[in-house]
Amino acid sequence: MVPVERIGLVVHGGKEVALAAAREVRRWAAAHDIPCADIDVWDDVHGHRLNAREEAARAGSPDLIVTVGGDGTFLRGVRVAGPTGALVLGVNVGRVGFLTEVSTNDLTNALDAVHRGEMTVDARMTLTMRASRPLEIPDGMEAMLRYGRGPMLPPPHVRPGMNSAAGWGVPLDVLALNDIVAEKLARDRQASLAVYVGGKLFASYSADALIVASSTGSTAYSFAAGGPIVSPHLDALVFTPVAAHMVFNRSVVLDSSQRVGILVLEHSGQVAVSVDGQLRGVLDPGDWITVYGAPKRSKLVRLSEPDFLGKVRDRFGLVDSAAALADGRPPAYAPNEPVPPDLAHPGPAEGD
Repeated sequence: MVPVERIGLVVHGGKEVALAAAREVRRWAAAHDIPCADIDVWDDVHGHRLNAREEAARAGSPDLIVTVGGDGTFLRGVRVAGPTGALVLGVNVGRVGFLTEVSTNDLTNALDAVHRGEMTVDARMTLTMRASRPLEIPDGMEAMLRYGRGPMLPPPHVRPGMNSAAGWGVPLDVLALNDIVAEKLARDRQASLAVYVGGKLFASYSADALIVASSTGSTAYSFAAGGPIVSPHLDALVFTPVAAHMVFNRSVVLDSSQRVGILVLEHSGQVAVSVDGQLRGVLDPGDWITVYGAPKRSKLVRLSEPDFLGKVRDRFGLVDSAAALADGRPPAYAPNEPVPPDLAHPGPAEGD
């Protein structure tokens, strides 16, 4: 593993503990003679957010993105890291921290370990999309949605080196680690949407939203809407309707080779498209998007063997409920003997 050569720093500016941790990262970088640039900041000249490629270029195309905040800050770092394939290390100062890796107390040791190459890379499937036309954000949307968060992201550009193809739409330069969501724009108008899987009509929904999540995003909005938790080691798309006005309102788990198309029907209200929680455009009746697996994975830094289910257990307190503990605390399961062959390699044998 090549030592770190340039750091990009994404910080939750509203938390003093995050600002203090960011200062520690800068001190560490200076002590190791490594350039460190702040990224994902407002453009004071033009008053708008830069797209991911512009942000990465302005920071000198760092090979390590350090995010200091919660999972939302981490997702911004992943967005910037995408164009260059940079590693992403998350420092957690948030409440949940499904994606972030280290605490502020371990920050210096974590940077030392990454610089020495003593880490693993957790490569996660990401999502991208095509649309029937370039996405646009109508005038006035920023005033409605800002709420002190600063300017919105711009509508996505066309992916570099790719062209529109008749019937297949415009390839948009977006990358989602968690999800791409189509949701109603007005409270009094449902989103009426037809869903196509692999080019074939699957169902039509009148709903608040339709979520297409990656396995990583299965613990985010999709989970809150009643969707399943899917191991991030499984490449999959999780399609989940939100408040659907129909009997079939369950999630569907698809393999990563599938494409999910969403068409806005004739009498639907306008539909907002968000990517990892960021509004990126608005669809009118007759417009459509197709969500599918992106060709590149996000590279998340892990300093120990990833323990996804351990995080799920701890974040949701799955072994600490009062009703369960009243019947006794379960013991640890740790046999000392070697693992039998059928347990060491479960599942069908290769070639069967």
